[in-house]
Amino acid sequence: MERIKENEILDLALEVLKKNLPIQVEFDVLEQVHTARHRADFLLRMATDGKEKRYYVEVKANITKTDKLLAMVRKGEFEHPFLLVAKYINAQMAEQLKQDGIEFIDTAGNAFINQPPLYIFVKGNRPEDIVKHITVKRAFKPAGLRTIYGFLCNPGLENKTYREIAGVTGVALGTVDWIMKELKELGYLLDMGKRGNRLVQKEKLFERWVTAYPEQLRPKLTLGRFRGEAGWWREKNFDAVKAQWGGEVAAAKLTQYLQPQIITIYTTPQQLDQLLIENRLKRDQMGEVEILKRFWKPAEPWGCKDVVHPILIYADLLATGNERNIETAKIIYEKHIIRLIRED
Repeated sequence: MERIKENEILDLALEVLKKNLPIQVEFDVLEQVHTARHRADFLLRMATDGKEKRYYVEVKANITKTDKLLAMVRKGEFEHPFLLVAKYINAQMAEQLKQDGIEFIDTAGNAFINQPPLYIFVKGNRPEDIVKHITVKRAFKPAGLRTIYGFLCNPGLENKTYREIAGVTGVALGTVDWIMKELKELGYLLDMGKRGNRLVQKEKLFERWVTAYPEQLRPKLTLGRFRGEAGWWREKNFDAVKAQWGGEVAAAKLTQYLQPQIITIYTTPQQLDQLLIENRLKRDQMGEVEILKRFWKPAEPWGCKDVVHPILIYADLLATGNERNIETAKIIYEKHIIRLIRED
């Protein structure tokens, strides 16, 4: 979302909020801020009755389940309270955000503010204009997500030739061209002339990837659900060229913090039958083993043999919505991801 649109959504949401407040409140929007761990779109100052409160603000066009989970991850990391601002938040999502203690406002007048003595909870308001489906940019559809994943996992890849990018990401050469153009238009790729391209706003790009992955790409990767013997996976090591652990098992191997309930494996369709035979896995729609098609060229050189990249582990964990998994995702973010998405 371009900066101008973020400004517009925030300004309109604040204007509508003022009209609905029972007391006089003044708002001042400060510039984009960076904390030690995260970036926020804005710092918002709220003043009433001589008292001042500040919020770190994250602006979204619409709110997905993964956006909510990201907000849960981030709200405890800031010095000030965290405020989610959106164009529109439906009644169901509003209720979920309130239950999770995530404060929010939108341009339709829906809001949850919990800063005593000020308490507001409004849900069910619809925008005056019919809420239209927000078109997903091609860069955040499957081919674009595969390319962005390659960039995030392989710093400097964006400065290689299109043929090299296609080789690493498995995306068609012609497709790389329009993805690069769109990332430049969206402000995530900077053309530096003779010095080549540079990936910028990496934290924001990472968040958009994590949000889009479970909706746009992950559902297309399913090779099946299976069931195995109890604990079969605990001592199992894969040849990383053939298969890698994802999700909860990968997180457990990295952090020793989790007892996996769902066993996630990424492999290729060509390796599937052999994988099933070797591990005595049987098809079962309710099984605890999910096998997904690998969408990248094996294996990213990040140094943990049969475990997928931390960025993908993080996205898998958030996609579950499980509280323990979200806590584990925070650990992985701090130990393995934040250094990749810091601005140079």
